[in-house]
Amino acid sequence: MRQVKTLGLLGTGVIGGGWAARVLHFGIDVIAADVKPEMEEWIRGAVANAEGALARLTFAPLPPKGRLSFTTDLHAMARQADFIQENIPEQLELKQRVLAEVSRHAPPDVVIASSTSGLMPSELQRDMSAPERFLVAHPFNPVYLLPLVELVGGQRTSAATLEAASHFFRYIGMHPLRVRREVPGHLTDRLQEALWREILHMVNEDVATTGELDDSIVYGPGLRWAAMGTNLIYHLAGGETGMRHMLRQFGPCLKWPWTKLEAPELTEGLIDKMVAGTQAQAAGRSIRELERLRDDYLVAIQQVLKQYNIGAGATLRALEERLYEDAGGPARAALSAGRPDGEPLRVLETRVRPEWIDYNGHMTDSRYLQVFGDATDALFRYAGIDDAYRRSGRAMYTVETHVMHKAEARALEPLYVTTRILETDDKRVRLLHALHRQRDEGLVATAEQVYLHVSAPPGKASAMDAAVRARLAAIQAAQASGAAAAAPTRA
Repeated sequence: MRQVKTLGLLGTGVIGGGWAARVLHFGIDVIAADVKPEMEEWIRGAVANAEGALARLTFAPLPPKGRLSFTTDLHAMARQADFIQENIPEQLELKQRVLAEVSRHAPPDVVIASSTSGLMPSELQRDMSAPERFLVAHPFNPVYLLPLVELVGGQRTSAATLEAASHFFRYIGMHPLRVRREVPGHLTDRLQEALWREILHMVNEDVATTGELDDSIVYGPGLRWAAMGTNLIYHLAGGETGMRHMLRQFGPCLKWPWTKLEAPELTEGLIDKMVAGTQAQAAGRSIRELERLRDDYLVAIQQVLKQYNIGAGATLRALEERLYEDAGGPARAALSAGRPDGEPLRVLETRVRPEWIDYNGHMTDSRYLQVFGDATDALFRYAGIDDAYRRSGRAMYTVETHVMHKAEARALEPLYVTTRILETDDKRVRLLHALHRQRDEGLVATAEQVYLHVSAPPGKASAMDAAVRARLAAIQAAQASGAAAAAPTRA
């Protein structure tokens, strides 16, 4: 299977717009294909609406944003895409026909995935060319923030396809959950459907309003579900003996007539109750306003969970580790290529993200520190101070920073950072960073920083690893000798 540089969207809509926003944010181009030309404006609006939340999801260095293009020619999209994600209406015969048609134009090594929320992959791949490269990849709205994607293979889906899809979705910061075998509704929708049926029954019987039922989740189990699922939560409910005690104590309740497995008839009266209830909850706010509110709290929850490395926070932490590792690529490449002595290392390439701009239209002060910190991280990763090193209880702490501003940096301005090691010993490193504009090599700012090597416990300065020290010292010596050789001599 090929490296995914361009994602083809077969159909747009809410889910297609979510896919586009996510992959564009992480540097992958998107060709959106829809038979309705008016959907181009819609999907561009959906991507723009998602940018604010995505910009706050992670502050790790990002690759240049991907490019979005639109076409009504499904065949042209299929010929150009490295991975195709189908998002057309949930109608089996329509999906079968369009998937079969597109598969005859896509190269045989291009994975084709369906966002279907419940159809069986074996039925969807029935008439396709190279059906072994097809699978279901079912996401959750909003796709650009929720990391879960259910992967379901059909009878003719290959193991290589499932593995390639898992790799791609992890690359864009998602949590691929492989479903062991195909079942209607996959996993999550079956669980959601059970809760949804009970909601309809209780509203229909005037037991509660939609708002009261949402409160029963928001203020209780919903908070627990953000990091631990129902099963682990119930395991905790059993005390020291866990799930076994919980089932023995509360298992008999399953025989009580609390729930109703069959959904009630969707009468006009029930529909009116559901509509009136949700409109009251919306309190006059538009769908776009509610989407932004939802996005804001989803970002905040994932940032909190990241501190504990659990649930969606663990997925976000893994994504950030890859982004930092990728950002260190220029430093590794420069050092591997044997830069001429005396030259500072070009350790980081970035751009001024729109959310970095202050009220004067320039990059705000705190972001200079972030960029210089990312440059230091790239250099230290080359030297061996990476995530594994930090997990061993050792890290470099900033003890001094001196920033000088030379020129302005505006939104979307491409930038790069060069770094020189001025001094290093067993416990200390002193660096000089220079931030430049790419368009004219203009100097934007400099930063001189001092870092101290610390071990925890006891949280005191300590000697760094010998291999790390040797790499940093080698760079310093090469830069110092080169700079001395390049200096003018007195007559």
